[in-house]
Amino acid sequence: MKQTQIAAILLLGLGSYSLTACAQDKTSASPAGQSAAKTTQQAYKVEEFAQLNEPWALIELPDQRLLITERSGKLKLFNPANRSTQTVQGIPQVAYSGQGGLGDIALHPDFAKNQWVYLSYAEQGQGGYGAVVVRGKLDLTKSTPQLTQIKKIWTQVPKFSSGQGHYGHRIIFGSDNKLWISSGERQQFNPAQDMKSNAGKIIRLNDDGSIPSDNPFMNQGEIAKQVWSLGHRNPLGLAFDPQGQLWVLEMGPKGGDELNKVIKGKNYGYPIVSNGDHYDGKPIPDHSTRPEFEAPALDWTPVISPSDLLFYTGNIFPQWKNKALATGLSSQAMIVIDTTQNPAKEIQRLDMKERIRGAIQAKDGSLWVIEDGPKAKLLKMTAPQ
Repeated sequence: MKQTQIAAILLLGLGSYSLTACAQDKTSASPAGQSAAKTTQQAYKVEEFAQLNEPWALIELPDQRLLITERSGKLKLFNPANRSTQTVQGIPQVAYSGQGGLGDIALHPDFAKNQWVYLSYAEQGQGGYGAVVVRGKLDLTKSTPQLTQIKKIWTQVPKFSSGQGHYGHRIIFGSDNKLWISSGERQQFNPAQDMKSNAGKIIRLNDDGSIPSDNPFMNQGEIAKQVWSLGHRNPLGLAFDPQGQLWVLEMGPKGGDELNKVIKGKNYGYPIVSNGDHYDGKPIPDHSTRPEFEAPALDWTPVISPSDLLFYTGNIFPQWKNKALATGLSSQAMIVIDTTQNPAKEIQRLDMKERIRGAIQAKDGSLWVIEDGPKAKLLKMTAPQ
């Protein structure tokens, strides 16, 4: 496991500090034979801006206000300028239980013109629980912000009566305005290989939920038409790199968290193969035993418990430019990854001291970060003065 040395210098400002993180040699958190990463230093300042109740995702509006989802079913509008918070009205009822609740949020690429906001969440229905994606119009013209004209555009099928975890339900738009959804296998294993289910898959849709004609499984049934890739477990990070390549970050079972390059029509093997094992100790064959399945670009044992993924393209943190930033729960870390190397390499690990649920890059190149849990902090990472 990568050993990280961190020197912290407390500043006079309340709730803020600066860090210089030095990533040392990594020996066991990547595929066998990977050479040790070079030492990389990047100074940064962290400031606390607000406290939240189980936040799950956030997005920056064009006016630099933030929309933040809370798992219990609330959508918060936060203004960094005066640190005020409002609750957006009109959010659909969510199934708040287990790992379920209000999940991800995305803005339509033409949001400035159409005000479309996309949300994912867990719902209860016939057969049990599953993830859905809706879109609605965000009305900020009134004193109380509202989401209107809500329409459900995607449903995870089937619903499952047992287990309320592994929804996945990260959502992101590509440069071609297609909507991508990471759909977890719902702790059921086999759906990831079943083309009659869209669980355990990466989904590609048009912005209204219709099916693009160039999806790879158009002749295998109505559900399969949605699918771009299969054999995924619990994909909680979804991000495009600067070249437009999609990557997915997935929780493994007991060991074997994965970073995968998402390739059209490919099968990533779960639950047939994994570089981890079942929680009951039953072994799962490694990826190396079944070369017909796509192996991860990078995997971690011990796990990092990944929660979110972004590619940093700003200038505030030059050592991280064009690198992937993964957030971690049990690892209480942010992990910097160079995906241009083959295999991909972890080059720095930031000890955040708390479980980290997600992060986004702001327009000015700073980072907004949310902790996990009922008393989670909203943090802003900037360059130290």
